[in-house]
Amino acid sequence: MMSINKGKGIDEGSSILGGVGAGGGAVVVADQQNPQPLSRYESQKRRDWNTFGQYLRSQRPPVALSRFNADHVLEFLCYLNQFGKTKVHLQGCVFFGQPEPPGPCTCPLRQAWGSLDALIGRLRAAYEENGGLPETNPFASGLIRIYLREVRDSQAKARGIPYKKKKKKKRNPLKTNEVSSSFTIQPP
Repeated sequence: MMSINKGKGIDEGSSILGGVGAGGGAVVVADQQNPQPLSRYESQKRRDWNTFGQYLRSQRPPVALSRFNADHVLEFLCYLNQFGKTKVHLQGCVFFGQPEPPGPCTCPLRQAWGSLDALIGRLRAAYEENGGLPETNPFASGLIRIYLREVRDSQAKARGIPYKKKKKKKRNPLKTNEVSSSFTIQPP
């Protein structure tokens, strides 16, 4: 375990690199003195996990990370919607269904579906990296998948762009019993 004494300078014995701590006991040395910088994905994942934890702690009553469920995740996604930057036209808007509206309107700004989908993917991975079991991962629940599908479909409809699921290409394997040849064998 690493010991960090906040508020104490190195001269007071709180070095995390080793030595004697203020209480007279040895301080554990960090595994790597120069850890590799995190990738952009890893940084985002850590930031998203910390933000979600902060959201849970801000609830009344606070929710422990060990006790949250898919309902809390759904509430978090709804909370994030207020900070969105994507214009989503309402059904009564004259620009509803137009991919490139010619003018401004008063429709709300929301989180884009792609951003929410990526966020859930990072939080899903972070949950498991922080000791959660894949079978009980609230970020992977059906409730969240349904919510994301509804957001995707409603945003596509509001922009007039139907979302079409990409179809898998059918492979046409060569049949082993057929031999293609450009010449024919003539009987003698």
